[in-house]
Amino acid sequence: MQLYNTLSAEERAELIEQAGENRLTLSFYAYAKIENPQQFRDDLFRAWDALDALGRTYVAHEGINAQMSVPASQFDAFRDTLEQYDFMKGIRLNVAVEQDDLSFLKLTVKVRNKIVADGLNDDTFDVTNKGIHLKAKEFNELLEDPNTVVVDFRNHYESEVGHFVGAITPDVDTFRESLPIIKDQLEDIKEEKNLLMYCTGGIRCEKASAYFKHNGFKNVYQLEGGIIEYTRQVKAEGLESKFIGKNFVFDHRLGERITDDIISNCHQCGKPCDTHVNCANEACHLLFIQCDECAEKMHGCCSDECLDIIQLPVEEQKRLRQGVQKGNLVFKKGRSEALKFQGERSATDEIKAVKVSAVTQIRKKQAERKVLIGTAQHYFTKASVGQFIVDRELNVGDKIAIVGPTTGDERLTIEKMMVNGAEVSTANNGDKMTMELNFRIRKNDQLYKIID
Repeated sequence: MQLYNTLSAEERAELIEQAGENRLTLSFYAYAKIENPQQFRDDLFRAWDALDALGRTYVAHEGINAQMSVPASQFDAFRDTLEQYDFMKGIRLNVAVEQDDLSFLKLTVKVRNKIVADGLNDDTFDVTNKGIHLKAKEFNELLEDPNTVVVDFRNHYESEVGHFVGAITPDVDTFRESLPIIKDQLEDIKEEKNLLMYCTGGIRCEKASAYFKHNGFKNVYQLEGGIIEYTRQVKAEGLESKFIGKNFVFDHRLGERITDDIISNCHQCGKPCDTHVNCANEACHLLFIQCDECAEKMHGCCSDECLDIIQLPVEEQKRLRQGVQKGNLVFKKGRSEALKFQGERSATDEIKAVKVSAVTQIRKKQAERKVLIGTAQHYFTKASVGQFIVDRELNVGDKIAIVGPTTGDERLTIEKMMVNGAEVSTANNGDKMTMELNFRIRKNDQLYKIID
Protein backbone atom coordinates (compact mmCIF):
# COMPACT_ATOMS: atom_id res chain seq x y z
CA MET A 1 0.00 0.00 0.00
CA GLN A 2 1.26 3.48 -0.83
CA LEU A 3 2.11 5.77 2.08
CA TYR A 4 1.59 9.04 0.23
CA ASN A 5 -1.15 10.98 -1.56
CA THR A 6 -1.98 10.03 -5.13
CA LEU A 7 -4.70 12.62 -5.83
CA SER A 8 -4.33 16.33 -6.54
CA ALA A 9 -6.19 18.90 -4.44
CA GLU A 10 -8.62 19.44 -7.33
CA GLU A 11 -9.32 15.71 -7.70
CA ARG A 12 -9.83 15.30 -3.95
CA ALA A 13 -12.18 18.30 -3.80
CA GLU A 14 -14.28 16.88 -6.64
CA LEU A 15 -14.58 13.52 -4.84
CA ILE A 16 -15.65 15.19 -1.59
CA GLU A 17 -18.19 17.28 -3.48
CA GLN A 18 -19.62 14.23 -5.24
CA ALA A 19 -19.81 12.23 -2.00
CA GLY A 20 -21.96 14.94 -0.41
CA GLU A 21 -21.04 13.77 3.10
CA ASN A 22 -20.42 16.14 5.97
CA ARG A 23 -16.86 16.19 7.31
CA LEU A 24 -15.58 17.36 10.70
CA THR A 25 -12.46 19.48 11.17
CA LEU A 26 -10.71 18.63 14.43
CA SER A 27 -7.37 18.85 16.19
CA PHE A 28 -5.57 17.03 18.99
CA TYR A 29 -2.13 16.54 20.50
CA ALA A 30 -0.40 14.33 23.04
CA TYR A 31 3.05 14.35 24.58
CA ALA A 32 4.39 10.80 24.96
CA LYS A 33 7.56 8.78 24.43
CA ILE A 34 7.43 7.25 20.95
CA GLU A 35 10.30 4.84 20.30
CA ASN A 36 9.92 4.56 16.52
CA PRO A 37 8.26 7.70 15.05
CA GLN A 38 8.63 6.47 11.46
CA GLN A 39 6.78 3.22 12.11
CA PHE A 40 4.17 5.13 14.13
CA ARG A 41 3.75 7.54 11.23
CA ASP A 42 3.31 4.73 8.67
CA ASP A 43 0.76 2.91 10.83
CA LEU A 44 -1.29 6.10 11.26
CA PHE A 45 -1.19 6.85 7.54
CA ARG A 46 -2.51 3.38 6.65
CA ALA A 47 -5.31 3.53 9.22
CA TRP A 48 -6.39 7.08 8.36
CA ASP A 49 -6.16 6.66 4.59
CA ALA A 50 -8.60 3.75 4.86
CA LEU A 51 -11.10 6.08 6.58
CA ASP A 52 -10.69 8.87 4.00
CA ALA A 53 -9.25 11.07 6.76
CA LEU A 54 -7.26 14.09 5.58
CA GLY A 55 -5.11 16.66 7.34
CA ARG A 56 -1.66 17.60 8.58
CA THR A 57 0.06 15.70 11.40
CA TYR A 58 3.53 15.87 12.95
CA VAL A 59 4.96 12.99 14.98
CA ALA A 60 8.22 12.90 16.92
CA HIS A 61 9.87 11.03 19.76
CA GLU A 62 8.01 13.43 22.07
CA GLY A 63 4.47 12.84 20.77
CA ILE A 64 1.90 13.82 18.14
CA ASN A 65 0.30 17.10 16.94
CA ALA A 66 -2.56 16.82 14.43
CA GLN A 67 -5.15 18.88 12.55
CA MET A 68 -7.56 16.66 10.63
CA SER A 69 -10.66 16.50 8.42
CA VAL A 70 -12.70 13.33 9.02
CA PRO A 71 -16.00 12.12 7.48
CA ALA A 72 -18.66 12.52 10.16
CA SER A 73 -19.73 8.90 9.67
CA GLN A 74 -16.15 7.77 10.45
CA PHE A 75 -15.67 9.85 13.59
CA ASP A 76 -15.93 6.89 15.99
CA ALA A 77 -13.73 4.72 13.79
CA PHE A 78 -11.15 7.50 13.67
CA ARG A 79 -11.16 7.78 17.46
CA ASP A 80 -10.64 4.01 17.64
CA THR A 81 -7.43 4.34 15.59
CA LEU A 82 -6.09 6.69 18.29
CA GLU A 83 -7.20 4.68 21.29
CA GLN A 84 -5.21 1.68 20.12
CA TYR A 85 -2.33 3.54 21.76
CA ASP A 86 -2.35 3.79 25.56
CA PHE A 87 -1.18 7.41 25.59
CA MET A 88 -4.17 8.49 23.45
CA LYS A 89 -6.93 6.66 25.32
CA GLY A 90 -9.63 9.21 26.18
CA ILE A 91 -7.83 11.95 24.23
CA ARG A 92 -9.82 15.17 23.71
CA LEU A 93 -10.59 15.94 20.08
CA ASN A 94 -11.13 19.67 19.57
CA VAL A 95 -13.88 19.95 16.95
CA ALA A 96 -13.78 23.18 14.94
CA VAL A 97 -16.26 25.98 15.65
CA GLU A 98 -17.00 26.37 11.93
CA GLN A 99 -17.06 23.24 9.78
CA ASP A 100 -15.80 23.12 6.22
CA ASP A 101 -15.78 19.96 4.13
CA LEU A 102 -12.69 21.16 2.25
CA SER A 103 -10.57 22.32 5.19
CA PHE A 104 -7.86 19.82 4.15
CA LEU A 105 -7.42 18.17 0.77
CA LYS A 106 -4.60 15.72 1.40
CA LEU A 107 -3.29 13.49 4.17
CA THR A 108 0.16 14.49 5.39
CA VAL A 109 1.86 12.71 8.30
CA LYS A 110 5.46 13.85 8.84
CA VAL A 111 8.21 12.82 11.23
CA ARG A 112 9.80 15.84 12.88
CA ASN A 113 12.35 16.47 15.61
CA LYS A 114 9.61 18.13 17.66
CA ILE A 115 5.85 18.38 17.35
CA VAL A 116 6.09 22.13 18.04
CA ALA A 117 9.17 24.16 17.12
CA ASP A 118 9.81 25.70 20.55
CA GLY A 119 13.63 25.98 20.43
CA LEU A 120 13.89 24.52 23.95
CA ASN A 121 16.31 21.91 25.25
CA ASP A 122 13.92 19.57 27.05
CA ASP A 123 16.78 17.98 28.99
CA THR A 124 17.36 21.21 30.93
CA PHE A 125 14.01 21.31 32.77
CA ASP A 126 11.12 19.10 33.87
CA VAL A 127 8.64 19.26 30.97
CA THR A 128 6.03 17.38 33.06
CA ASN A 129 5.88 20.13 35.73
CA LYS A 130 3.18 22.08 33.90
CA GLY A 131 0.92 24.95 34.86
CA ILE A 132 -2.57 24.43 36.31
CA HIS A 133 -5.21 23.72 33.65
CA LEU A 134 -8.30 25.94 33.77
CA LYS A 135 -11.69 25.44 32.17
CA ALA A 136 -13.52 28.38 30.56
CA LYS A 137 -15.41 29.47 33.69
CA GLU A 138 -12.27 29.34 35.85
CA PHE A 139 -10.28 31.14 33.16
CA ASN A 140 -12.84 33.96 33.03
CA GLU A 141 -12.75 34.31 36.80
CA LEU A 142 -8.96 34.54 36.94
CA LEU A 143 -9.01 37.08 34.11
CA GLU A 144 -10.99 39.39 36.42
CA ASP A 145 -8.33 39.17 39.15
CA PRO A 146 -6.25 42.42 39.10
CA ASN A 147 -3.26 40.31 40.12
CA THR A 148 -3.36 38.40 36.82
CA VAL A 149 -1.25 38.88 33.70
CA VAL A 150 -2.63 37.09 30.63
CA VAL A 151 -0.31 36.25 27.71
CA ASP A 152 -1.15 35.12 24.17
CA PHE A 153 1.44 32.53 23.08
CA ARG A 154 0.46 32.63 19.43
CA ASN A 155 2.10 34.57 16.61
CA HIS A 156 1.33 38.16 15.61
CA TYR A 157 -0.81 37.23 12.61
CA GLU A 158 -2.96 35.05 14.89
CA SER A 159 -3.53 37.54 17.72
CA GLU A 160 -4.03 40.41 15.27
CA VAL A 161 -7.53 39.19 14.34
CA GLY A 162 -8.61 37.92 17.77
CA HIS A 163 -7.42 37.67 21.38
CA PHE A 164 -8.56 37.75 24.99
CA VAL A 165 -9.36 41.17 26.40
CA GLY A 166 -6.32 42.68 28.09
CA ALA A 167 -3.87 40.06 26.82
CA ILE A 168 -0.20 40.71 26.08
CA THR A 169 0.21 39.81 22.39
CA PRO A 170 3.92 39.50 21.45
CA ASP A 171 4.85 40.87 18.03
CA VAL A 172 6.57 37.66 16.91
CA ASP A 173 6.57 35.43 13.83
CA THR A 174 7.16 32.16 15.71
CA PHE A 175 6.33 30.59 19.07
CA ARG A 176 10.00 30.13 19.95
CA GLU A 177 10.57 33.90 19.71
CA SER A 178 7.89 34.66 22.29
CA LEU A 179 9.36 32.61 25.17
CA PRO A 180 12.46 34.73 25.98
CA ILE A 181 10.62 37.99 25.22
CA ILE A 182 7.84 37.26 27.73
CA LYS A 183 10.30 35.87 30.28
CA ASP A 184 12.34 39.10 30.24
CA GLN A 185 9.26 41.34 30.17
CA LEU A 186 7.69 39.72 33.24
CA GLU A 187 10.87 38.97 35.20
CA ASP A 188 10.13 41.50 37.96
CA ILE A 189 6.66 40.14 38.74
CA LYS A 190 7.23 36.40 38.37
CA GLU A 191 6.78 35.65 42.07
CA GLU A 192 3.75 37.82 42.79
CA LYS A 193 1.46 37.82 39.74
CA ASN A 194 -0.71 35.07 38.27
CA LEU A 195 0.66 34.16 34.83
CA LEU A 196 -2.31 33.12 32.71
CA MET A 197 -1.47 31.76 29.25
CA TYR A 198 -3.38 30.50 26.22
CA CYS A 199 -2.96 29.40 22.60
CA THR A 200 -5.14 27.85 19.88
CA GLY A 201 -5.52 24.28 21.10
CA GLY A 202 -3.32 24.15 24.19
CA ILE A 203 -0.20 22.46 22.85
CA ARG A 204 2.09 25.49 22.94
CA CYS A 205 1.14 26.24 26.55
CA GLU A 206 1.89 22.68 27.68
CA LYS A 207 5.60 23.26 27.14
CA ALA A 208 5.60 27.00 27.83
CA SER A 209 4.01 26.62 31.26
CA ALA A 210 6.72 24.13 32.33
CA TYR A 211 9.41 26.46 30.95
CA PHE A 212 8.11 29.42 32.96
CA LYS A 213 7.75 27.39 36.16
CA HIS A 214 11.35 26.25 35.71
CA ASN A 215 12.36 29.90 35.41
CA GLY A 216 10.88 30.87 38.77
CA PHE A 217 7.29 31.86 37.95
CA LYS A 218 5.26 30.78 40.98
CA ASN A 219 1.62 30.96 39.84
CA VAL A 220 1.32 29.56 36.31
CA TYR A 221 -2.04 28.70 34.71
CA GLN A 222 -3.03 27.63 31.21
CA LEU A 223 -6.31 27.46 29.30
CA GLU A 224 -7.24 23.79 28.94
CA GLY A 225 -7.86 22.93 25.30
CA GLY A 226 -7.00 26.44 24.16
CA ILE A 227 -9.35 28.84 22.40
CA ILE A 228 -11.17 26.03 20.56
CA GLU A 229 -12.27 24.21 23.74
CA TYR A 230 -12.90 27.53 25.51
CA THR A 231 -15.38 28.53 22.80
CA ARG A 232 -17.18 25.19 23.02
CA GLN A 233 -17.54 25.53 26.80
CA VAL A 234 -18.67 29.16 26.55
CA LYS A 235 -21.49 28.17 24.18
CA ALA A 236 -22.45 25.04 26.11
CA GLU A 237 -22.56 26.81 29.49
CA GLY A 238 -23.89 30.19 28.38
CA LEU A 239 -20.78 32.05 29.55
CA GLU A 240 -19.57 35.45 28.40
CA SER A 241 -16.80 35.16 25.82
CA LYS A 242 -13.77 37.09 26.95
CA PHE A 243 -12.15 36.24 23.63
CA ILE A 244 -13.03 38.75 20.93
CA GLY A 245 -12.76 38.52 17.16
CA LYS A 246 -11.56 35.52 15.17
CA ASN A 247 -9.53 32.48 16.11
CA PHE A 248 -6.84 31.98 13.45
CA VAL A 249 -6.61 28.38 12.18
CA PHE A 250 -4.02 26.67 10.00
CA ASP A 251 -6.23 25.21 7.28
CA HIS A 252 -7.69 26.94 4.24
CA ARG A 253 -10.36 28.74 6.36
CA LEU A 254 -7.62 30.82 8.08
CA GLY A 255 -10.04 31.78 10.85
CA GLU A 256 -13.13 30.89 12.87
CA ARG A 257 -15.54 33.62 13.89
CA ILE A 258 -15.85 33.68 17.71
CA THR A 259 -17.50 37.08 18.24
CA ASP A 260 -18.70 39.80 15.85
CA ASP A 261 -15.88 42.14 16.91
CA ILE A 262 -13.49 43.13 14.09
CA ILE A 263 -10.26 44.28 15.74
CA SER A 264 -7.92 44.46 12.73
CA ASN A 265 -7.66 46.34 9.43
CA CYS A 266 -7.21 45.61 5.75
CA HIS A 267 -3.48 45.77 5.09
CA GLN A 268 -4.05 47.59 1.82
CA CYS A 269 -6.60 50.32 2.59
CA GLY A 270 -6.86 50.39 6.39
CA LYS A 271 -10.60 49.62 6.47
CA PRO A 272 -11.81 47.42 9.40
CA CYS A 273 -11.39 43.82 8.24
CA ASP A 274 -10.18 40.47 9.60
CA THR A 275 -10.20 38.26 6.49
CA HIS A 276 -6.86 36.56 5.92
CA VAL A 277 -5.92 35.57 2.37
CA ASN A 278 -2.85 34.27 0.58
CA CYS A 279 -1.59 36.32 -2.33
CA ALA A 280 -2.93 34.98 -5.66
CA ASN A 281 0.59 35.05 -7.09
CA GLU A 282 1.79 31.54 -6.28
CA ALA A 283 5.40 32.70 -6.32
CA CYS A 284 4.53 35.00 -3.41
CA HIS A 285 1.63 33.38 -1.50
CA LEU A 286 2.02 36.03 1.22
CA LEU A 287 -0.49 35.82 4.08
CA PHE A 288 -2.21 39.16 4.71
CA ILE A 289 -5.56 40.77 5.54
CA GLN A 290 -7.60 41.99 2.57
CA CYS A 291 -11.11 43.45 2.40
CA ASP A 292 -13.55 42.55 -0.39
CA GLU A 293 -13.02 45.85 -2.21
CA CYS A 294 -9.24 45.47 -2.30
CA ALA A 295 -9.58 41.81 -3.26
CA GLU A 296 -11.66 42.82 -6.27
CA LYS A 297 -9.38 45.68 -7.23
CA MET A 298 -6.16 43.72 -6.73
CA HIS A 299 -7.49 40.34 -7.90
CA GLY A 300 -6.41 38.78 -4.61
CA CYS A 301 -2.83 40.05 -4.86
CA CYS A 302 -0.76 41.80 -2.19
CA SER A 303 1.01 44.23 -4.53
CA ASP A 304 1.08 45.77 -7.99
CA GLU A 305 4.12 43.61 -8.78
CA CYS A 306 2.19 40.41 -8.00
CA LEU A 307 -0.84 41.66 -9.91
CA ASP A 308 1.37 42.20 -12.97
CA ILE A 309 2.81 38.69 -12.61
CA ILE A 310 -0.55 36.88 -12.59
CA GLN A 311 -1.38 38.56 -15.92
CA LEU A 312 1.49 36.63 -17.54
CA PRO A 313 1.01 33.26 -19.28
CA VAL A 314 0.99 30.36 -16.83
CA GLU A 315 4.23 28.90 -18.18
CA GLU A 316 5.97 32.25 -17.76
CA GLN A 317 4.74 32.43 -14.15
CA LYS A 318 6.15 28.95 -13.49
CA ARG A 319 9.48 29.98 -14.98
CA LEU A 320 9.69 33.07 -12.76
CA ARG A 321 9.01 31.17 -9.54
CA GLN A 322 11.27 28.23 -10.35
CA GLY A 323 13.82 27.84 -7.56
CA VAL A 324 12.41 30.74 -5.51
CA GLN A 325 11.96 29.86 -1.84
CA LYS A 326 9.13 31.80 -0.20
CA GLY A 327 8.16 29.40 2.59
CA ASN A 328 9.71 31.44 5.39
CA LEU A 329 8.11 34.67 4.15
CA VAL A 330 4.50 33.49 3.85
CA PHE A 331 3.57 34.37 7.44
CA LYS A 332 5.53 37.65 7.59
CA LYS A 333 2.52 39.59 6.33
CA GLY A 334 2.96 42.53 8.68
CA ARG A 335 6.57 42.90 7.55
CA SER A 336 5.85 43.17 3.83
CA GLU A 337 7.00 46.35 2.09
CA ALA A 338 4.03 45.98 -0.27
CA LEU A 339 1.35 46.45 2.38
CA LYS A 340 1.47 50.18 3.08
CA PHE A 341 -2.09 51.19 2.19
CA GLN A 342 -1.60 51.32 -1.55
CA GLY A 343 -3.08 54.07 -3.69
CA GLU A 344 -5.63 53.52 -6.43
CA ARG A 345 -4.51 51.78 -9.59
CA SER A 346 -5.10 53.66 -12.81
CA ALA A 347 -8.60 53.17 -14.16
CA THR A 348 -7.09 52.79 -17.64
CA ASP A 349 -5.01 49.75 -16.65
CA GLU A 350 -6.31 46.67 -18.41
CA ILE A 351 -6.62 43.80 -15.92
CA LYS A 352 -7.42 40.37 -17.28
CA ALA A 353 -9.65 38.12 -15.19
CA VAL A 354 -7.70 35.40 -13.39
CA LYS A 355 -9.04 31.87 -13.71
CA VAL A 356 -10.49 30.62 -10.43
CA SER A 357 -9.22 27.16 -9.47
CA ALA A 358 -11.57 24.19 -9.35
CA VAL A 359 -11.05 23.93 -5.59
CA THR A 360 -12.04 27.57 -5.06
CA GLN A 361 -15.16 27.09 -7.18
CA ILE A 362 -16.23 24.08 -5.11
CA ARG A 363 -15.51 25.92 -1.86
CA LYS A 364 -17.66 28.84 -2.95
CA LYS A 365 -20.48 26.48 -3.88
CA GLN A 366 -20.24 24.72 -0.52
CA ALA A 367 -20.19 28.03 1.34
CA GLU A 368 -23.47 28.97 -0.35
CA ARG A 369 -25.06 25.63 0.46
CA LYS A 370 -25.13 25.65 4.28
CA VAL A 371 -25.28 28.40 6.89
CA LEU A 372 -24.73 27.62 10.58
CA ILE A 373 -27.73 28.98 12.50
CA GLY A 374 -27.75 27.21 15.88
CA THR A 375 -26.71 24.39 18.20
CA ALA A 376 -28.58 21.52 19.83
CA GLN A 377 -29.23 21.77 23.56
CA HIS A 378 -31.28 18.68 24.43
CA TYR A 379 -33.25 15.74 23.07
CA PHE A 380 -36.44 14.73 24.90
CA THR A 381 -36.56 10.98 24.29
CA LYS A 382 -40.16 10.29 25.30
CA ALA A 383 -41.57 13.14 23.22
CA SER A 384 -39.06 12.71 20.34
CA VAL A 385 -38.40 16.47 20.46
CA GLY A 386 -35.13 18.29 19.90
CA GLN A 387 -34.29 21.67 21.46
CA PHE A 388 -31.96 24.19 19.79
CA ILE A 389 -30.57 27.65 20.50
CA VAL A 390 -31.03 29.64 17.29
CA ASP A 391 -28.42 32.26 16.29
CA ARG A 392 -30.13 33.45 13.10
CA GLU A 393 -33.63 33.63 11.64
CA LEU A 394 -35.23 30.27 10.87
CA ASN A 395 -38.61 29.77 9.19
CA VAL A 396 -41.14 27.00 8.68
CA GLY A 397 -40.43 25.57 5.23
CA ASP A 398 -36.64 26.01 5.53
CA LYS A 399 -34.47 23.05 4.62
CA ILE A 400 -32.05 22.22 7.43
CA ALA A 401 -29.19 19.87 8.30
CA ILE A 402 -28.41 18.65 11.82
CA VAL A 403 -24.78 17.60 12.03
CA GLY A 404 -22.74 15.97 14.77
CA PRO A 405 -19.97 13.38 15.30
CA THR A 406 -22.49 10.70 16.36
CA THR A 407 -25.66 12.06 14.75
CA GLY A 408 -24.02 12.29 11.33
CA ASP A 409 -25.71 14.56 8.75
CA GLU A 410 -29.51 14.49 8.97
CA ARG A 411 -31.55 16.52 6.44
CA LEU A 412 -35.20 17.62 6.68
CA THR A 413 -37.66 20.45 5.97
CA ILE A 414 -39.17 22.27 8.96
CA GLU A 415 -42.93 21.70 9.00
CA LYS A 416 -43.64 22.87 12.56
CA MET A 417 -41.65 24.44 15.41
CA MET A 418 -42.25 25.89 18.86
CA VAL A 419 -40.72 28.78 20.82
CA ASN A 420 -41.57 29.18 24.53
CA GLY A 421 -44.36 26.62 24.20
CA ALA A 422 -46.12 28.42 21.35
CA GLU A 423 -46.17 27.39 17.71
CA VAL A 424 -44.37 29.94 15.51
CA SER A 425 -43.56 30.39 11.86
CA THR A 426 -40.26 32.18 12.57
CA ALA A 427 -37.56 31.68 15.21
CA ASN A 428 -35.10 34.51 15.80
CA ASN A 429 -31.63 35.03 17.26
CA GLY A 430 -31.50 33.81 20.88
CA ASP A 431 -34.73 31.79 20.75
CA LYS A 432 -34.93 28.30 22.25
CA MET A 433 -36.68 26.43 19.47
CA THR A 434 -38.08 22.90 19.67
CA MET A 435 -39.37 20.55 16.97
CA GLU A 436 -40.31 16.91 16.60
CA LEU A 437 -37.57 14.65 15.24
CA ASN A 438 -37.68 10.96 14.33
CA PHE A 439 -33.99 10.56 15.19
CA ARG A 440 -31.89 11.25 18.29
CA ILE A 441 -29.69 14.35 18.45
CA ARG A 442 -26.85 15.15 20.87
CA LYS A 443 -25.90 18.28 22.79
CA ASN A 444 -23.82 20.69 20.67
CA ASP A 445 -24.86 19.14 17.34
CA GLN A 446 -24.83 21.94 14.78
CA LEU A 447 -27.97 23.23 13.02
CA TYR A 448 -27.51 24.47 9.44
CA LYS A 449 -29.92 26.14 7.03
CA ILE A 450 -29.49 24.74 3.52
CA ILE A 451 -29.46 27.44 0.86
CA ASP A 452 -30.66 26.33 -2.59
